[in-house]
Amino acid sequence: MILEERPDGAGAGEESPRLQGCDSLMQMQCGQLQSRRARIHQQIDKELQMRTGAENLYRATSNNRVRETVALELSYVNSNLQLLKEELEELSGGVDPGQHGSEAVTVPMIPLGLKETKELDWSTPLKELISVHFGEDGASYEAEIRELEALRQAMRTPSRNEAGLELLTAYYNQLCFLDARFLTPARSLGLFFHWYDSLTGVPAQQRALAFEKGSVLFNIGALHTQIGARQNRSCAEGAHRAVEAFQRAAGTFSLLRENFSHAPSPDMSPASLCALEQLMMAQAQECVFEGLSPPASMAPQDCLAQLRLAQEAAQVAAEYRLVHQTMAQPPVHDYMPVSWTALVHVKAEYFRSLAHYHVAMALCDGSPTEGELPTHEQVFLQPPTSCKPQGPVLPQELEERRQLGKAHLKRAILGQEEALRLHALCRVLREVDLLRAVVAQTLQRSLAKYAELDREDDFCETAEAPDIQPKTHQKPEARTPRLSPGKGPDIFHRLGPLSVFSAKNRWRLAGPVHLTRGESGFGLTLRGDSPVLIAAVVPGSQAAAAGLKEGDYIVSVNGQPCRWWRHAEVVAELKAAGEAGASLQVVSVLPSSRLPTLGDRRPALLGPRGLLSSQREHGCKTPASTWASPRPLLSWSRKAQQGKPGGCSQPRAPVKPALPSSSKCPGWL
Repeated sequence: MILEERPDGAGAGEESPRLQGCDSLMQMQCGQLQSRRARIHQQIDKELQMRTGAENLYRATSNNRVRETVALELSYVNSNLQLLKEELEELSGGVDPGQHGSEAVTVPMIPLGLKETKELDWSTPLKELISVHFGEDGASYEAEIRELEALRQAMRTPSRNEAGLELLTAYYNQLCFLDARFLTPARSLGLFFHWYDSLTGVPAQQRALAFEKGSVLFNIGALHTQIGARQNRSCAEGAHRAVEAFQRAAGTFSLLRENFSHAPSPDMSPASLCALEQLMMAQAQECVFEGLSPPASMAPQDCLAQLRLAQEAAQVAAEYRLVHQTMAQPPVHDYMPVSWTALVHVKAEYFRSLAHYHVAMALCDGSPTEGELPTHEQVFLQPPTSCKPQGPVLPQELEERRQLGKAHLKRAILGQEEALRLHALCRVLREVDLLRAVVAQTLQRSLAKYAELDREDDFCETAEAPDIQPKTHQKPEARTPRLSPGKGPDIFHRLGPLSVFSAKNRWRLAGPVHLTRGESGFGLTLRGDSPVLIAAVVPGSQAAAAGLKEGDYIVSVNGQPCRWWRHAEVVAELKAAGEAGASLQVVSVLPSSRLPTLGDRRPALLGPRGLLSSQREHGCKTPASTWASPRPLLSWSRKAQQGKPGGCSQPRAPVKPALPSSSKCPGWL
């Protein structure tokens, strides 16, 4: 993706991003949950600080009485931490309170809670950096800084819909702009970005802007999970929307895992992100199955439809078994909510039992033709302990099919009873009555069918039903989130185009230069837009005498900033100067040798006078705010590989900006 920018006037009158996706109605709906999570996070932070102090005192003292008192305090603090983590787990592991209201009973999904963060003061570091490197008055950018702070404040409580995703994306794009304009490998903003872990509630902080970007990206994936969990999956359209939401969530976590290194919190570690990606893909596969579930009016004699559902259910069970294996292994087991692991285990047993139930319905109520038998036989696998060669396992006689269907029903009943047992073992899941209602309803349906098939004269022992071959007609794939759906704002666009005016480039300001017209004109050639470049200077001309050089960028004409002007606008202004001439300020880009730091108090590399003093003396005014398009995602990656499908390119070292091209041919002035 290419970073685009928009010159003055583009996008004027558009609604501010902070006004979208964060309305009062949303805050009333999810504000209580967010407040409870924030309160728990703060209490956990306080207890962790107390524990750290007590541990330091325990190690520092040699007084036995003091050590006993500190040990007792540590025991008390650890107990409080355990209770707080259990309370946080209940909030994270419960059913989404905003889930749709539907008459159909569906299995609850697992939505992720958003990462919480503390308020952040951008004012001091940004004003200092604007003054030091860009040589402008940092106080003149207070409106832009307030806009950035308001956007960050709004994205802390996004609404659980597309508007909320757009809000998070807008802030993420602003972080990419900040990264491109203000940061270099040798410079940081000097801010501590403080975020709470979504899974454990443990606070973490880093100075790197990449941590802020990664946390926002995590919240984009988490918000996709909440949107998917809120869909009405009893209808095909709602199931399709849920599938897409979980696919986007999986793609977000995959993108974060591949491009973020040295995670300071467990929820953003590679192992955790891998487990979350697998969980989202399993939930997407479950939604695919729910989209295929037949309505109540469908005749159960449709053998092909029942067998197709059996294989789809087996596929969902296989996906959840893999997720459960991942969650049960360290280090994921240490910080993944126990209720999530239990729910995944319940779902694995439940959908495996559903596969056997649908096969039983196909065997007992269906009447397959001879041509359909090969299709039916592909549904089954021989039991692992069987020594018989693989062959047809679907009986052709009605009584034999009834006996085999009864065997599958028996396995379905055992699986559903096991799912209810696992549900009862977890304290958090016991409070989720919806899940128990779904499994219990399916169990009653299986028992009723088994009673219908059972006969008093059945003296033969029921055979062991074979396993079901997992198969799906639609295998969900992780989809990259839409981080740049359209053109967005660059809040600090007044500093100039990023191709030149960024902290990665060094330049020197020259001027004001008074340029008069000679017999053959000014003696220079202009090219490009935003900013306009001096492509050539005629030796001995007025431009050469004024000190203008090839490669300089014109940033001011007659006291008017023209960093965003087009070629034709600069040419027209110079031609209108007449015999009196024009006053120019130009910027010369210098080779990159050493980038200034915030410790360099002078306007580094801006000439002896500095850009700020020159603008004040000559009455230069900064243009009004306009809009520009967002920077492409994840330039902060250390692990991204070029050419990888769906990935992001490697970040490139700062280089001298190339000469901007223009559709207009350069002309002599």
